[in-house]
Amino acid sequence: MIIAIDGPSGAGKSTLGRMIAREIRLLYIDTGAMYRAAALAVIESGVGLSDNAAVARVVAQAKIGLEGGPDSLRVMLDGRDVSGEIRTEEVSQASSVISTIPEVRRTLVQCQREMGERAGGVVLDGRDIGTVVFPLADVKFFLSAAPEARAARRFEEDRLKARDRRTFEETLADINTRDQRDSTRDDSPLRKADDAVVIDSTGLSIDEVFERMMEIIRERQEKMS
Repeated sequence: MIIAIDGPSGAGKSTLGRMIAREIRLLYIDTGAMYRAAALAVIESGVGLSDNAAVARVVAQAKIGLEGGPDSLRVMLDGRDVSGEIRTEEVSQASSVISTIPEVRRTLVQCQREMGERAGGVVLDGRDIGTVVFPLADVKFFLSAAPEARAARRFEEDRLKARDRRTFEETLADINTRDQRDSTRDDSPLRKADDAVVIDSTGLSIDEVFERMMEIIRERQEKMS
């Protein structure tokens, strides 16, 4: 079974993707972490983010992979664990920029497809999983929430992990900027697949969204068995 979870930044995709993968024992692929690893490779190379051709070359040459289970996922870049390094604001901003480059997206989409096909069953989250990476996924979700709700979650997450000192207003502005960039890019823009199940999590707890998603997955499993 291939489960695709798409949606804007802060919608809860990664948290729910891990929960689902753990529940039904599938490989979990955090595509956002892969873009962050690619961004880290570009930063370390010294290449300017505005040089699309050079950025694409760096990403094409980088060896990016994921190891471990949903609760112990390690992000690997050229053989080293960069799980912590990719969580800085510099890397986050850079990943948002390079993800708009078509050649970068094609490189990572191919990598994601190969990982999913090798595993046989997988849960993936991102912006274009159900529309580009796995358009024939067995179950597709599109998670959404009001920008203010998504910003509040991201702000609280960063505060608890002491990752950032931004104000809520700055976090909201970043969310809105990413939404604009993701939805207007030329290559694989953020959009809902026609056959995706839309869940608006504004006002819902993670557990409530998880239960709703699992109901749909179990229904699909019964049809497939």
